[in-house]
Formats: sequence, structure tokens, C-alpha cells
Amino acid sequence: MNSPNPYARELGDFLRARRGQLRPRDVGLEPGGRRKVTGLRREELALLAGLSTDYYQRMEQGREVRPSDDVLDALAAALGLDGQQRRHLFTLARAARRPAAARAGREPDRVPDSTRRLLRVMDTPAVVLSRHLDLLDWNPMAEALLGDPDGYPPDRLNMLLLMFDDTLTGRRTCPDWERQALDYIGMMRAAVATDPTHPRATAVIGELTIRSADFRRLWARHDVRESVSGTKTFQVPEVGAIVLDWDTYPLPGNPGPVMLVFTTEPGSPDADRLQILASLHATRSTR
Repeated sequence: MNSPNPYARELGDFLRARRGQLRPRDVGLEPGGRRKVTGLRREELALLAGLSTDYYQRMEQGREVRPSDDVLDALAAALGLDGQQRRHLFTLARAARRPAAARAGREPDRVPDSTRRLLRVMDTPAVVLSRHLDLLDWNPMAEALLGDPDGYPPDRLNMLLLMFDDTLTGRRTCPDWERQALDYIGMMRAAVATDPTHPRATAVIGELTIRSADFRRLWARHDVRESVSGTKTFQVPEVGAIVLDWDTYPLPGNPGPVMLVFTTEPGSPDADRLQILASLHATRSTR
């Protein structure tokens, strides 16, 4: 029987997804014969980690097992996990060891007044996102670049919901759309690891699971991102293409919100176009 512990279930799902993405040759095994699965078999992963197949199967099924840190180290090595994935594995497993009543607090994410002041004086686009990717605050430069969020109901101002809204993404013609979606999904996965049954996570994931095949496919990968950065090209009718780097910065709280900041090289053509866009936005706002 599967465990009612949501952390144990999430741990099992994570292990199963990571095992499914490994191939025998990735770990020095010969495929041999006909295989019903494309990834490693449970018994193969258990052998690599030095575990019994039965014990490992119980972990994947989310049953009442409490793996030691040594077992987790062995699994991380067998699965070839990177640093973020390894921390995710330990977060889930250690949470699964705790009694069911000892759960993380569910205070709403709040933006400190000092952060709101900082947003207003920054001369580059910046937004604040909750742990579940709700848009909590933004500055005028972000509004110039991304549009005015005030036209949306508050419960729809979520980066994942917006990312998978075909009416906003033009049927996802952006060439790096999937990479960006995986970044946001990875951040949500990290949030879910701290509280798998949080109502906001349940609502967002539940809605997207029902209505988006793309989300279901990408969510099933169990990728995790603690914080992310990258480069994005914005197609802006008034000024053309603007290429911006973006980074996330954790704010006080554990877990807590993050600030997402877009920047570009000072004096570059992209910086000039961004300043022109900001000036146009300021003029429209004044009118």
C-alpha cells in the first residue's frame, strides 16, 4: 500500500523520473535483449546503488521507508544527479522522515517594504515572484517590457499559468519557449519539495495538468531549479528585438519570494532600445 506521506510520494516520483531518463550505456551496462522500458530497470538501479530491489521498489512506490543519508548518497551517485538534484533528493527524503504533523508553515509570501522601494528606484526591469511563481510586485521598467499586469485577475498572475496560455504566447512560437517553461517548472518543483500539498501549488499544477498536454509532459520530467538565470529575446513592436539577461535572487524567508531581474550590457544597442521603450512607456503613463 502506498504511503499517505506526500513527501514520500514525491520522492518516489522523483526517483522514478530520474531512473527513466538514464540508459544502460549511461552507467556502463550493456542493454542486452528486448527491454520493456527505455530507462534503467529498478533492479539495475538498485544494483548500482548497492540496495536490494525490494527496498528500492518500496521507495519508488512511496511506501514507509526512511533512507539514511548514506543510502541517499548512493542513489544520487547511481542516478548521476547534479548538485541541485541531489539537494532536492535529500530535501524530500528528510521531510519524509518527519512525522506527518510537522509540516512547513503556510504564511503567504510577502514583499518587504524595503524591496518595494528598491524596485521603484531600479532602472532595469524587475519583478518579485512568490515561491509558487505568483507575480507579487513589479517596477515601471518591467511594465514597459512585459505589459501592464493590472488587467489580470490576481489569481491569474502566475508565471506558469501565463506561460501555458496560448492566447498570450502566440501558440508558443518563441524558439526557446520550452527551455523557459522548464525553468519555471523547475522552480515550482523546488517549491513543491518544501510542501507538496500547499493549496496554491495544488491549484496551479492541477489546472495545468488538466488542460495542457505540454505541461503534463514537462512536469513529468521532475526537473528542479533552485534559482535560475538565462537570456531571453523580447520582440517589442515599438523598438524591435531586445536581448536581455535575467537572474533570480532569493528574498528573505525560507522558503520565500524571489526577485527576477532583467539586465543588459550598458551602452549596448539592447540597452539603448530598452531605454527608448522605457521613455515611451513613461510618456504614455503621463498622458
